[in-house]
Amino acid sequence: MAQIEMIETIPEMALISEDEAQIVGLLEVCFPTDFGGRSFYMQRPHHRVIWREDGRILGHMALFNRVIRMDDELVNIVGLGDVAAHPDARGRGIGAQLLERSVALSKASNADYFLLFGTRSLYSALGFRTVKNHYRYVDMTGSYTGHVGEQESNCLMVLELGETPWPEGAKLDLLGHLF
Repeated sequence: MAQIEMIETIPEMALISEDEAQIVGLLEVCFPTDFGGRSFYMQRPHHRVIWREDGRILGHMALFNRVIRMDDELVNIVGLGDVAAHPDARGRGIGAQLLERSVALSKASNADYFLLFGTRSLYSALGFRTVKNHYRYVDMTGSYTGHVGEQESNCLMVLELGETPWPEGAKLDLLGHLF
């Protein structure tokens, strides 16, 4: 039987238990961090972008539709988190294709920017760039609400989705957890 490769977008409310169990397993094999048996690190995302072959989920990206504060302005963003590709499937371009689909979905949304915390060349290849902004967030380590943290970004990357340039140096309040 021929191998079927497919990218799917799953709204969180439509995620079925079998897919969630596969995502839990994928995150367990890809991260040294304990996700506590969850299919997400801190909070459930709004959408999942997955790569499935013959029923097996081999790649995953979580998209968060959020409003954040930039200085005194509320801004719509998409955040990227829980990026994973099964070790057996790495080097095949799965991550790049999932990211391309995630960017296309984000451009079709009402978001002004697509944000992520990372440093891989995969992101810069699609136009993301590292920015230096001070940001505030709520720590949710271990699925508990922790302290409000503040720091200068060293791995925050942004992709402008429209015509509005990213405000260099603006103070960011993520109004919640990291993604």
